[in-house]
Amino acid sequence: MTVTPRNVGETVRVTGVLRDQIIGGERAPGARLVEREIATALGVSRVPVREALRVLLAEGLVLARPHSWMTVRQFTERDIEELFQVRAAFDSLAFALAAREAGPDALARLALVLSAESDASAKAGASRAASASFHDLVIEISGNSLLAELWRTLSGRMRWLLGQHDHPIEMHEEHARLYAAIAAGDEKAAAALAMSHLETSRRAFEARIGSRSPTPEQKTRRHSRRSDAVKGNAEAT
Repeated sequence: MTVTPRNVGETVRVTGVLRDQIIGGERAPGARLVEREIATALGVSRVPVREALRVLLAEGLVLARPHSWMTVRQFTERDIEELFQVRAAFDSLAFALAAREAGPDALARLALVLSAESDASAKAGASRAASASFHDLVIEISGNSLLAELWRTLSGRMRWLLGQHDHPIEMHEEHARLYAAIAAGDEKAAAALAMSHLETSRRAFEARIGSRSPTPEQKTRRHSRRSDAVKGNAEAT
């Protein structure tokens, strides 16, 4: 099929929609991504959907199954720990470099993103997007092209990790402190605040996951029901 500007535009749009749905939890981990169903829902042909899924596969947000459809990636505990480790390395370097390199124009752009994040803090999806934009811009301001290249490779997974934070106002306040350190040209403070910010994100993530985990009482009841079912099946045979 000949690639046209319309094809490219539709692929970009579909990719953005699916990425936002995955990061926002609208498409749950393990959910099937059926080209025909997505194409119908978004009013496009299957071609841009197929291309969008390939992009998301490269970003690490979906998984391909042989001779089957793709599914939304279910991140394991090991995956998440590795993401936090890599983000720690990225953030400490990026924010320190941004504090060193940021000039008036860069600071003005960062202030605009920070203001947009504040305005969006009451809307979960918009707040996540604004927060991700803040981090993207810090990477750009750092002036390290290799860091930016590596970040683009991991941006989908990093955006997913950022999207797990359920407290947008708290995140915005921490971003404001990071902005102040960058504006002051304080590399050490920027790096230290980045690590503190990451720890806040980790605690928020663990609390979110913990709230979904069954309590000991729920586990006991589930085990009891399974035991009763097994016993009933045994008696029936």
